[in-house]
Amino acid sequence: MPKKASKKTFTNPKTGRKKTVRYGQVGAKVRPGTKKGDSYCARSAGIKKGLSKADQNNPNTPNNLSRKKWKCVGKKSKR
Repeated sequence: MPKKASKKTFTNPKTGRKKTVRYGQVGAKVRPGTKKGDSYCARSAGIKKGLSKADQNNPNTPNNLSRKKWKCVGKKSKR
């Protein structure tokens, strides 16, 4: 069976509708606190900077979910 990308399902508190957000590369290993992690966090910080203020602060965007998984703090990845 092939590996799948990560996903998160959440409910909109206003409407009660469920939404599934898929994020991350299929088969990629997440290694927080490494050079690879620092490189990812720096790259994704640039993506985050290009989003609207509402999306930058929305924890359910694919970029923010992925940054959480990589334990990004600014442009660095913490252990």
